[in-house]
Amino acid sequence: MKDKVLSDFFKQKLDQIISEKEIRFAGFVNIKGDLVEGKYQDGLVPFENDEEQKSIFRELALRISTRKNFDYAMGAVKYSASRREKLVMMSFPLKDMILLITAEPNVNLDRLAYKIIQILGKDWSEFFGE
Repeated sequence: MKDKVLSDFFKQKLDQIISEKEIRFAGFVNIKGDLVEGKYQDGLVPFENDEEQKSIFRELALRISTRKNFDYAMGAVKYSASRREKLVMMSFPLKDMILLITAEPNVNLDRLAYKIIQILGKDWSEFFGE
């Protein structure tokens, strides 16, 4: 039952997030690097194949776990972003999950991050922990 509730929660949040026109992909990745739930913008063709995507998810999970080593001194990471030529990647570390976003390269990072945090709402801090 808990898995169904989580799945519904993830799907609801992804539907809200993907409604932002500049977002290409939104997905929840677990701490092992497995995609739990994800959604692409309708009609979008990903830049990478399935194996490359799995590798990206695993690398993301590793980077997030490494960054947690500095939480005691600098505080928890709220989000991180990298701007590439073809897209922007953003990650939002949650307690046992990571929200991965890819967006168009011209997106305003801080504005989009603020919108995503608003969509995650109180669930971001209460349900997943800060």
